[in-house]
Amino acid sequence: MASNKNININLKIWRQKDAKTKGKIETYKLDNVSTDSSFLEMLDQLNEQLINNREEPVAFDHDCREGICGSCSLYINGRAHGPDTAITTCQLHMRTFKDGDTIYVEPWRSKAFPVVKDLVVDRSAFDRIQQAGGFVSVNTSGRTIDANATPVPKHDADRAFEAAACIGCGACVASCKNGSAMLFVGAKVSQYALLPQGKVEATNRVLAMVRQMDEEGFGNCTNTGACEVECPKGISLENIARMNREYLFASVK
Repeated sequence: MASNKNININLKIWRQKDAKTKGKIETYKLDNVSTDSSFLEMLDQLNEQLINNREEPVAFDHDCREGICGSCSLYINGRAHGPDTAITTCQLHMRTFKDGDTIYVEPWRSKAFPVVKDLVVDRSAFDRIQQAGGFVSVNTSGRTIDANATPVPKHDADRAFEAAACIGCGACVASCKNGSAMLFVGAKVSQYALLPQGKVEATNRVLAMVRQMDEEGFGNCTNTGACEVECPKGISLENIARMNREYLFASVK
């Protein structure tokens, strides 16, 4: 096992007081960063240094720090979640960088994700899209059928599970030149469309979710595939195709 070592880095971080204030890149020098630490732990170290110097710490989102919640939405050196694949920012470790490196850290860039402060953006647009149609109805009058009693073909169950792996981090939006949310919406539509429990509202669901996506100001998909490449959970572009088919069917129906 490689031994731990410390590196010195230069940070170029986007600082913005609030949504109405114009932001800018600020430069910080951080020494003795353990290569075993995660990127977020490095930011914790930076904030300790700033607080000790009586400076304002950098605001950034985080929660589980286990690659599950999708809160750690950072644009690092021109890539969503940093210079690695199939990981979230909290899973990015400082051994990825070299001593003396300059690291640029920015928030997600999207009209639908306005900056709240520094590296924190408002991603509630995703919540509103899910609320527009992400539910299933169950008839509880009389005898309720147990969910396990409804057979689901394994192939459909596997694809639904893969779509449900989406954590809503927004990397797809941040990496898309048009700021499209179609990979996220496609995953959420697929999650229900593939299961028999989701067939009841299938028509209304896809129409409502796509309509809400457009109202939020997300751009259109150009099929460049950047969203799939940068998605930490590897959500497939097939979900966008499935959403388009569901939408076309619902529109005609």
